[in-house]
Amino acid sequence: MNNPGGIAILVILACLGVGATYITQTGTAGRIEAQQRAIANRTLLDVLPADHYDNQPLARPVVATPVALPHSTLLSGYLATRSDQPSAVLLRSQALGYEGSIELLVAIDPQGRLLGVKTLRQSETPGLGAAIAGWPNAWMQTFNGKSRQAPDDNGWALKKDQGQFDQLAGATVTSRAVIQAVHDALRYFDEHKAHLIGGATDE
Repeated sequence: MNNPGGIAILVILACLGVGATYITQTGTAGRIEAQQRAIANRTLLDVLPADHYDNQPLARPVVATPVALPHSTLLSGYLATRSDQPSAVLLRSQALGYEGSIELLVAIDPQGRLLGVKTLRQSETPGLGAAIAGWPNAWMQTFNGKSRQAPDDNGWALKKDQGQFDQLAGATVTSRAVIQAVHDALRYFDEHKAHLIGGATDE
């Protein structure tokens, strides 16, 4: 036997449930997005000393579209500031390693010196090229303080290629790809410094 009153109550309860779910999702969406941004910030920005910036660098893009470089592709770039003064440019770069693409974050100070290099993604051989994935990374820390001029362009290569850098043991292709990508980033910074530290692209 049909019960119109019971059906009406069920419909009302269902509507209330949907409404409550919508309100909950709407109310928490902003917080979830903020938390996701914070996680992304921490993942990216641990390449910078905490006292090196006081803005939200990911909200200050300075490279809007991918740029093909000699040995890599520049995917994006961001400006870090402290007291409204440029303190670093973060360049996200992609290069081809031994097993696949390697994505790096290269932090450069306004004078063109490397503050740090971090691997964001890689699929290199475990135990060999995949050693670039650790953070902090002892091998990549050898780049800190270097610039395009020190060493010069010829020095940005493996020692076996008449350059100045050691390679990861058993990972020549990976090591060469990383060094060339870092060198590309430094060269790009040097050639576009005024734009990179002078402002941000439209968001």
